[in-house]
Amino acid sequence: MSALPDKVGSLLFCPNCGSLLDVPGDEDFIKCAPCGAVQNAKVYDNLSIVTRSHPSAFPSALRQKRQLVNTAAALGDDKKPQEATIKEKCPGCGNDEMNFHTLQLRSADEGTTVFYDCPKCGYKFSQNN
Repeated sequence: MSALPDKVGSLLFCPNCGSLLDVPGDEDFIKCAPCGAVQNAKVYDNLSIVTRSHPSAFPSALRQKRQLVNTAAALGDDKKPQEATIKEKCPGCGNDEMNFHTLQLRSADEGTTVFYDCPKCGYKFSQNN
């Protein structure tokens, strides 16, 4: 028998030729298919493998969207969309004018969403076009 196989994480490599070895099962020996080297499988009976990863190692569409929202919120009031004023009665207080701005929230082939807010009472609502 030759030297113990090298291991990287949960992978075992043949010390003779460097080939990847099969993880020991119920067999007493591990045999390297390319070079024929034989290893005692009992050495790995109580082998403990611990792995760690960082959330960025697994990209997520939700995590990316959350990051965009957090970035937009961090920009502050100076990056708010420009608002215009329209003669529209406020459902909250009856004021004759409301501020509005539009955003494309749905797919490109659908209309924009209009956001209204009352400068007098602060009442807000949105409407899909």
